[in-house]
Amino acid sequence: MSTARRKASDKNISIGNAKYESISLLTTQQGVQIPENHNSLKAGPRGPTLMEDFILREKLSHFDHERIPERVVHARGASAHGFFKLYKPLSLYTSADFLQDPAIETPVFVRFSTAIGSRGSADTVRDVRGFAVKFYTAQGNYDLVGNNMPVYFIQDAIKFPDLVHALKPEPHQELPQASSAHDTFWDFVSLMPESTHMLMWLMSDRAIPRSYRMMEGFGVHTFRLVNSHGQSCCVKFHWKPRLGLHSMAWDEAQKIAGQDPDFHRRDLWDAIEKGHFPEWELGVQLIEESKEAELGIDLLDATKLIPEEMVPILPIGRMVLNRNPANFFAESEQVAFNPGNLVPGIDFSNDPLLQGRLFSYTDSQLSRLGGPNAQGLPINRPICPVHHFQRGGSHQYTSHKGRVSYEPNTLSAGTEFRVDGSAQGFQSSPDAVAPIKKRHQSPSFDDHFSQATLFWNSQSQVEKDHIVAAFRFDLSNVETTEIRQRMVDNLAHVDMKLATRVGAQLGIHIPDPSAAAGRLGFRDYKKKSLLDEAPSLSMVGRYKPDIRTRKVAVLAADGVDLTSVKRVILELTAVGLTCQVIGPHLGHIRTASGRTLAVDLTFSNTSSVMFDAVLLPGGLGSAEQLCGLGKAVHFALEAYKHGKPICAINEGAHLLSTLGFSMCPQKDSALTVPTPGVVIVDSLKAIDGQISQAFIAAMLPYRHWDRVNLDSVAV
Repeated sequence: MSTARRKASDKNISIGNAKYESISLLTTQQGVQIPENHNSLKAGPRGPTLMEDFILREKLSHFDHERIPERVVHARGASAHGFFKLYKPLSLYTSADFLQDPAIETPVFVRFSTAIGSRGSADTVRDVRGFAVKFYTAQGNYDLVGNNMPVYFIQDAIKFPDLVHALKPEPHQELPQASSAHDTFWDFVSLMPESTHMLMWLMSDRAIPRSYRMMEGFGVHTFRLVNSHGQSCCVKFHWKPRLGLHSMAWDEAQKIAGQDPDFHRRDLWDAIEKGHFPEWELGVQLIEESKEAELGIDLLDATKLIPEEMVPILPIGRMVLNRNPANFFAESEQVAFNPGNLVPGIDFSNDPLLQGRLFSYTDSQLSRLGGPNAQGLPINRPICPVHHFQRGGSHQYTSHKGRVSYEPNTLSAGTEFRVDGSAQGFQSSPDAVAPIKKRHQSPSFDDHFSQATLFWNSQSQVEKDHIVAAFRFDLSNVETTEIRQRMVDNLAHVDMKLATRVGAQLGIHIPDPSAAAGRLGFRDYKKKSLLDEAPSLSMVGRYKPDIRTRKVAVLAADGVDLTSVKRVILELTAVGLTCQVIGPHLGHIRTASGRTLAVDLTFSNTSSVMFDAVLLPGGLGSAEQLCGLGKAVHFALEAYKHGKPICAINEGAHLLSTLGFSMCPQKDSALTVPTPGVVIVDSLKAIDGQISQAFIAAMLPYRHWDRVNLDSVAV
């Protein structure tokens, strides 16, 4: 059914010579007014329901058919509208219209997603995230369909069904959901050493982003840019978030999945609704094809990346998301992305994984969206004129005029759509094709471990610790001993210390790299990387001085010192932070001065994992009450365990007293930092703005993993 809703100013509707009054009354899909919407038509008050009740039939029939098949992968997602704006013309490299004029804002629609889970799975699982952008350009739609990781598990699309089947819940029991921690996945990847590099990314903190707004995006494959003279160069696409690159702690991600499985969806929606529009910078790595050999990296291998240290990223524009979808199903669910949606000036490479995607995405949309006319749906429709002779098919949304549905023709009185060979339409880049047909792979694809080693060597010590812990978690859930052993033996080709640390708690033998020889798909070939380390691959130290939209929990109870806390909250809010008061109960608490302070949340309906930082105000009465409340103590200690910034004013430091080091400000000092990211304040000695400035400085790195007694905190 539909509701006939129109603007109040539109009092009348004209159809032919008749005029109808526009009213906001419930109608059927045919526009017939419904007299009553709570009871079906019956033969008497207690009689049978009549089949002639067309209102009931329409309502039930629509309900029975209003679900469409979910995506096989990337089923769980969230989307937003926005725009892309170029910094300067790129005519030297490409003829793509939307990359020519910095004055033009190109509309975009972006969908973020997890890859493996179903539509009902949680947002914060360990997984690769989809990062798909649809550009509505004057030359047609261009889709940049990528991920938040620059490499992939496999090199050839023929293995994609096997990969997904192995990753999905095991078919005999449909377990586990949205998780790689099971036998079939690790059985597959342990036999496919080309997956090793991607596994390093999947087990890293990149797989548990803090927010869609705080993760990078990559086109993954190598594409081509083609200029108006037909000259081409290879290109890799990168999205860099303005808010910096941040992740969750694994313990935190698991807890959020239980407390708010929609965490990432809600975060994106709320930020846009509040006017905190997410922003990314689009950058490109440009490589002349003649110089590929100098890199020592096969650009057609999707399991490899080009380190920024070898080919710098050229920033070319920015993308801003400023509008939420009006209807989730109509837009987020029905949007159809396809790496085959190109515009003149951008072309494919011969990457065998990309080549398979060009078929698979089109084929999937035929099934999921019910036919060949999915591009006619409003969310998929180009903004430029569309002319073709494709007339029939399921769900045809356009009522085409005329008798002609073929080309060439002369019967449409000069209005037929012509093919003009001189026009600047899409031109495929000339490419030499080898004449021999054979199912084989280039020997240049055989290096499976050097970039995995480069990734490992580039991580900070805490990031390495997290990778080890992630491998241990996943592999400890693998029931088959031989699979655990095989995977750890493979890791020995990446780094023996890594393999030894991972295997230490798995009940298996010492890693043996020679055991991998002769395995299915294994090529004992490891080329020395041109780089020993690439700092760009680490997340540590890459934060940006932009803390806007982060959430601060203010823990308070009766007796809180309102003077200091109110001033700090105002100063934090002024720089774009969101502060929420967490108390023992909803309503209001009484301050030390006898006034009241509104409570936003309680310790029963939230926890520290939902916040980015914690403020512990002063006030002896408040501190004593919170110290006697186990959930409040746990809140503070859990935030400490997860490396989050904490600011404690006067007696507020009592909540941290069990951490094993002094929580008292130093004599004659307003501020003390007893351990990284923890600021202890004597408010009587602090001057205006000093408390918030010190707290903000502690927030810049986002996490502080080098704290005193961190491992001793049990939460």
